[in-house]
Order: sequence, then structure tokens, then C-alpha cells
Amino acid sequence: MKKTNIDELTINTIRMLAADAVQHANSGHPGMPMGDAPMAYLLWSKFLRHNPSNPLWQNRDRFVLSAGHGSALLYSLLHLTGYDISLDDIRKFRQWESKTPGHPEYRPDCGIETTTGPLGQGFATGVGMAMAERYLAAMFNRPGYKIVDYHIYGIVSDGDLMEGISSEAASLAGNLGLGKMIYLYSDNKITIEGSTDLTFTEDVQKRFEAQEWQVLRADGNEVKQIDAALRAAQKEKDRPSLIIVRTNIGFGSPHKQDTCDVHGSPLGEDELRLTKQNLSCPPDRKFCIPKTVSSHMRKAVVKGRDQEKKWQALYKQYAKKHPDLAGLWDDLSEGKLPKRWEKSLPVFSPADGSIATRSASGKVLNAIADGLPHLVGGSADLAPSNNTWLKKYIEYSRKKAGRNIHFGVREHAMGAALNGMALSRMLIPYGGTFFVFSDYMKPAIRLSALMGVHVVYVLTHDSIGLGEDGPTHQPVEHLAALRAMPNLNVLRPADANETAAAWKVAITDQTRPHALVLSRQNLPVLDRKKYPAADEIEKGGYVLSDTKGTPDIILIASGAEVHATLAAAEELASKGVKVRVVNMACTSLFDRQPSAYRNSVLPPKVVRRIAIEAASTFGWHKYVGLEGDVIGMESFGASAPAKVLFEKFGFTAPHIVARAEKLLKGRQ
Repeated sequence: MKKTNIDELTINTIRMLAADAVQHANSGHPGMPMGDAPMAYLLWSKFLRHNPSNPLWQNRDRFVLSAGHGSALLYSLLHLTGYDISLDDIRKFRQWESKTPGHPEYRPDCGIETTTGPLGQGFATGVGMAMAERYLAAMFNRPGYKIVDYHIYGIVSDGDLMEGISSEAASLAGNLGLGKMIYLYSDNKITIEGSTDLTFTEDVQKRFEAQEWQVLRADGNEVKQIDAALRAAQKEKDRPSLIIVRTNIGFGSPHKQDTCDVHGSPLGEDELRLTKQNLSCPPDRKFCIPKTVSSHMRKAVVKGRDQEKKWQALYKQYAKKHPDLAGLWDDLSEGKLPKRWEKSLPVFSPADGSIATRSASGKVLNAIADGLPHLVGGSADLAPSNNTWLKKYIEYSRKKAGRNIHFGVREHAMGAALNGMALSRMLIPYGGTFFVFSDYMKPAIRLSALMGVHVVYVLTHDSIGLGEDGPTHQPVEHLAALRAMPNLNVLRPADANETAAAWKVAITDQTRPHALVLSRQNLPVLDRKKYPAADEIEKGGYVLSDTKGTPDIILIASGAEVHATLAAAEELASKGVKVRVVNMACTSLFDRQPSAYRNSVLPPKVVRRIAIEAASTFGWHKYVGLEGDVIGMESFGASAPAKVLFEKFGFTAPHIVARAEKLLKGRQ
């Protein structure tokens, strides 16, 4: 390798590490890492405050590779700077059970801050990270003690900016003036299909300036220009910054640079060899890291330890000056909930009258807010309907980081921002919208489940029971869709007390996201002197009403339909039918119970079963079996008062009784 300066040598090493990984896997995206290596190197070596020896240091800067297809770039940086990503891990790129999958997957212990790959998600997640930084700073910082003070850096692509979520998220970030956000936009002019001129000719600078961002420019191969732009971005306190960096996809490849051929396919052995020659790298060596590069990049370990050590010294003084705040910081950092927070959960009585579970949720949320200062959230412009407003607290704005967030009509950005806030590992974020609009943020919900982060979705107007707004607003297939998602708890409580119990589940289980699916219409409060305690929904499904001996039939329901089902059970019992009613508030919780418990609730020998739910029947046959029946929606809804809709679609006690009698008669 010819004599060259350490910056150029390191940049070319990063390029070829990524290209070798893709070639070795015979799969991947070499072009973006090769083009973006200069700005990534500069950011990681000179600007990013991080400690490879302690990837979970709370005051580290965050780095989001929104263009997740360029994951080989991130893995190369992590390895070179001393994280727990070995050269063998890079050789196992895209292989079974490797630390280096095709797109970055959340592994904070290895320095991977978030799962990215679906374009635009990382962009919007970073907005949530910046919102969390501001909230935590307001919560904990005191004069002379900036305990929370970090930046969110990201690399975004043309594809990220084309996705609608980036427009939503950029608008939100600009409105809030999130000055700790600095994104490097890799403007390489190439997409999978060819030139970006095919589909993306807008003026990105004007777009982001209109969304209240600072916009800077730099040549992607001029390190000094990138350095100057990053320094200017750090000085901007009141606006997020976008640095438009003109890059060359597949830089150094003699025949593929600046073409779509280098986006998503290996270079090929011959082209790889020519590229290495072009970049003054040993053409026949794989995964080559010169000792000078290794020594240079591993300075990050010492530098990071010193930075955290300095922060720890400050925190030690802070803890003496503000012991209560330090105690709370320590608890939240360790995932501990404040003591006795659940004592504030309200208890509802039948004498209180009927109450919609969305309204009960609002009462619960306001009751527990004082005891959970890290519970923060809002709604996609529907707070009065979702009942997500914390009445005693201020709003989150450009000027103050309050607990009530106006996300605007931006469901998708809201979902991703909630993920970013949860990734602080100190906040419990929640977000509300109508259940039907969970479709708009489904990709973000999916990533929260994939990462196992602690987010609470408040999804109201849960069925055809919302009434006159009609089928466009009536979620029919949505319960089935969200229940099909791994690692997501979908809880549909039947009354106010179950709503409180659902919130308890959502707060205490920090290993996954939770969706609270709540009614618009008022529902009676079940008499818990007559029925089991509401916290039985912690098991997902439980026996709500039973008979002596073996049941003739089991009726299974969730949410609002539980009440009509109980009325039907009483009528059937008056006719001599032995009926058990099972409240299946959360199928995933139920499925995780021991088989002995599940069989005690749904005895295998009782094959006559009916599930009742004002939603798609999809998924219920798992519980009713081939000999059972499901009363559900086989079509979209309609516009009419809720009572009329339930009558017309068969969610009434008389209809349930008729279907039960038909099933019983058919099995005699």
C-alpha cells in the first residue's frame, strides 16, 4: 500500500472492509459504504462522543444509520473503534445468528442504537431520540450540571427522503426546534432503478429550509468541508441540521462507481480486485486492516473512557448536590419503576355508571402520572378523543419539554418517534390515535416489537361501535393484524377496571410494546363481587363466568362484546345450558401461560365453543377449534348509530343465544 495520510488510509480501509464483507457473503450493498466512508469516518473519529468500553453510557451521542442497507459501513466502524464486533463477525456478515445481519438490528451492547432498514424509519426514530434528550435534560439538568447533553447524528439516503415518514418527521423536528439533531444526507444521485432524476427531482434544500431546518452542503470526498459543516451544525441550537453531502456511490470502483449496479450487489471478484488497486489496497488480501489504521481508530477507546470519566466526576458532584434527582436517575437507568406507583391506579364501581374504556384510560393515565415522571406522550391530533392529555402538566414545545406532546396528524412519525424515545432506556412513551389509523404507523409498531422496546399505544374507537363515522373509521381487520405481530401485547379490556389492569401490564412489562385497544362507547363496570378480579387479564384470558361441572359450551369474547356475551350466558343458563364465559382480553398473554392453565380455561374436551368479537374472525379458530363457531365481521362496517350496528351485525345477546343453540343442536 503506498504511503498516504492516515485519513485517506482509514477511509479506504473502511471502504474495502465493507466491500469484502459483501463479497464474502455474496449478498449486500457495497455502494453506499464505499461512497459514505469519508463522512462516516470523520464523524466517528472526531465528533461522536461515545465509549466503546461502555456502549450504554447514558450521555453518549447517538448514531443512526437510517440507510440501513449500508450496514457493512456501521459494522466496519464498530469493529475499528473497539466495540464487540470482531473481524470474524464481519466475515459472518448476513449469516445465521451473526452479530452482523443484513440490516442493523438493535444491539446496544454492540453499539447498534436502533433497528433500521425500512427506509425512513431511522430518520424518524432519531427525531424521537432528540425529543428524549430534550425531555431528560429538562427533567434532570440543573445549573452547573449538564447531566444530559448529547447529539443525535445520522446518515440518511435519497430513499429515506422519498419515504413519506421522513416528511412527517422532519416537519415535527423543525416545529420543535430540535437543535441536537444533525443528519448527513448522502446525495449520491442513484437509486436501484437508476438515476434519482427518474423520480426525485425536488429541491431538498428548499424543502428542509421550509420545514425549519438549517441546511448545509459539503463535498463527500473533501474531509475539510465535511468537518466545517459538522462544526457549523453543532453551533446551531434552535434548528435541526441537514448536511447535504454530494457522494459517489461505489467510490473507487473503475466500472461501477456512480451506477445502480453497485447499489445492492457484490462488486464481483475481478472488480473488487481492481477497486483495491485503484484505492491503493493490497488486491489479493481480504479484510485487510493496516496496523496504523487499527491504532488510529482504537484511540476511540481511550478517548471514550476519558469522556465518560469526566462525566462520572460531574455526576458524582451532582448526586451530592441533588440526591433525590440522582436517585431517580439511577432507578430509571436500571429500569426500576418508582415504588408504589401502582397504588394510584383508580378503582371503578358499578355505581359509577357506564364509562367508555377510552375515558377510563384517560382517568388512569392522569392518576398514575405523578408517580411515573418518565411517562410522557401524546396523540396524533386526537388527544380530546383518545383521552391522552395529562391535565396537570405542560405541553412539549420549542420552548419547554413538557409531558404532553402534540404529534400533529403524523401517525407514522409518531410511532417511530415513540421508538426513539423508548430507546433512551429511561422513558416510557405513549401515543394515541384511532385504532383504524394504526395502519398508518404499522411499520413503526413492527419495529418496536422487533426491538422489544417499551412503548404504549393508546388505540381508541376500537370497532364498529364507533358508529356514525362509518366503515372508513371502523377497524375490522386491525385486531387480527396486530395480534399476528410477534412480541406485541394487544389488550382489549372489557370495562374500566380492566383498563386500569391493562395499563398496569403495559407499565410493568418493559420487554415489549403494548397496544391498548379501547372503546368509544360507554360500557358497564362489571361487579367484581360477582366476577373475578380485573387483574386476571394479566393472564390474557380468564374464566369470567362459570357453571357447575363440565360446561356444555364455552363463549369467548373480548372488549365491549363481553357484556352481550354475559347476558347471553345468563339466558342460556335459564334454559338449562351449562355455559362458561371466557374473557380473552389479550391472546398473546394467554398463549404465554403454562399449558395447564390454558387447558383449565379452555378444556380440550369441551369442543362446543363460540368466539364473539366485533372484528374479523381471522385467528379465532385457534381457540374455538374446527367444531366451534365465530361471531365476527365478514365485511366492512357501515355508518349508523352503534346500537343499530351491533344489532344488524349480530353482536347482541339474542343472536349469540341463537348461534349457541344452533351449535349445541348440531352436535347432539
